Amino acid sequence: MNLAEGVQLVSFGLLAVMMITAALGVVLLTNIVYSAFLLAGVFISIAGLYILLNADFVAAAQVLVYVGAVNVLILFAIMLVNKREDFAVLPRGWIRKAATGVVCVGLFLLLGTMVVATPWAISVEPVIGGESTVVQIGEHFFSDFLLPFELASVLLLMSMVGAIILARRDFLPEELSRPQGDISTASMLPERPRELASLGEGQKTNR
Repeated sequence: MNLAEGVQLVSFGLLAVMMITAALGVVLLTNIVYSAFLLAGVFISIAGLYILLNADFVAAAQVLVYVGAVNVLILFAIMLVNKREDFAVLPRGWIRKAATGVVCVGLFLLLGTMVVATPWAISVEPVIGGESTVVQIGEHFFSDFLLPFELASVLLLMSMVGAIILARRDFLPEELSRPQGDISTASMLPERPRELASLGEGQKTNR
């Protein structure tokens, strides 16, 4: 075993221990905020495992999407709606815990059996460092899959513009909200009551 293989083995061990410890903290801690932060640790550990597999694009997407978007959204939701309540013991709660433990042990045995029984193809030839996966994916996006890539971007843009218009209808000017010409009122969305904030007064007037 050379130095590179030793570093990879040690890195894999540290990332595996970090991921398993954080995952246990997610399901065992009673404080949901701590569980959400530990969930970010699980995602980061998985990204590190992707880096060991030379999947740098998947690792970057893991950090950006799961840690930077999904986990932050979970934290925002927890902090906005979290209410402190007294802990109430559920009747016959040990049955639920026992059933959960049985399911978890069964899944672990199933996955472990699959890992042991699968004939993994191990190559003894040295791996030659090639082109980065990010470069390869970018080349495919802008050559073979250019049309689906552009259509997806246009669809996302239309969805974003529609969400902004629906969310900010209260601030449309009065002359734009009235039907003009031959525009039928049936084809227009119903207006919600608009509240215009007065600049000089602290009260609001309903129209």
